[in-house]
Amino acid sequence: MTATILVTGGTGTLGRHVVPLLRAAGQDVRVLSRTPHESRPGVEHVTADLSTGTGVGAAVTGVGTILHLAGSNKGDGDKTRTLVEAAAAVGSPHLVYISVVGADRVPVTSGVDRAAFGYIAEKRAAELVVERSGLPWTTLRATQFHDLVLTLVEALSKLPVAPSFSGYRIQPVEAAEVAERLVELALAEPAGLVPDMGGPRVYEMRDLLRTYLTAAGRRRPILSIRQPGGAARALREGAGTAPDRLVGLRTWEEFLRDRVGAPVAPARGR
Repeated sequence: MTATILVTGGTGTLGRHVVPLLRAAGQDVRVLSRTPHESRPGVEHVTADLSTGTGVGAAVTGVGTILHLAGSNKGDGDKTRTLVEAAAAVGSPHLVYISVVGADRVPVTSGVDRAAFGYIAEKRAAELVVERSGLPWTTLRATQFHDLVLTLVEALSKLPVAPSFSGYRIQPVEAAEVAERLVELALAEPAGLVPDMGGPRVYEMRDLLRTYLTAAGRRRPILSIRQPGGAARALREGAGTAPDRLVGLRTWEEFLRDRVGAPVAPARGR
């Protein structure tokens, strides 16, 4: 009998792919979330709060692997520490963490940096907690999911003039493909920091916005904005991309076609 695998963030963008894949691999899954959900055969839902620690001890008891997918713009380091301390108190499960490419290369030091890119700093803080936890661990850094990029360009395109952050390089990747890699890692031996995972092409943000506007049938002028701060400069220099790890298969254009329902001409990319 295999030990149960705990998934935090199991109802989110990534978790919705990870949980079925674990079940298909014959694993019993326990999903931790702050709000109650109905359990089903092979998938137990437990209510716990990583911010306060309520219920976390019970959630980690009896698990052999933890896939830590939950994340936010604030407090990820502290929440991960709560998870780690609870896990260490009841055993030594394999801790698998999903982080973001550039977590160690994008400086988030000023107020300007933190206002726009606080999530990157939180990912790095959580990485360090995992590395220093004393638990067997694996961390995968991935580039931005197609879903997140779509949310961003949709919001920008609602304005009369769509702003585009000048020079930003983005390498969108399919969440389902990242989920497949995470499940592979969770079922393997702890490996520490593994090679990054990026989508098949690197784009400038302006081109991603332009292809979305075309697919959605919207006409908007695009205004390039040069964002200040060290984090923005690092992203313009490609710190959030992994051009040597073009391992994703589904392109932005394919994702957009399927999501928006209109043919999409290829955006300029590298």
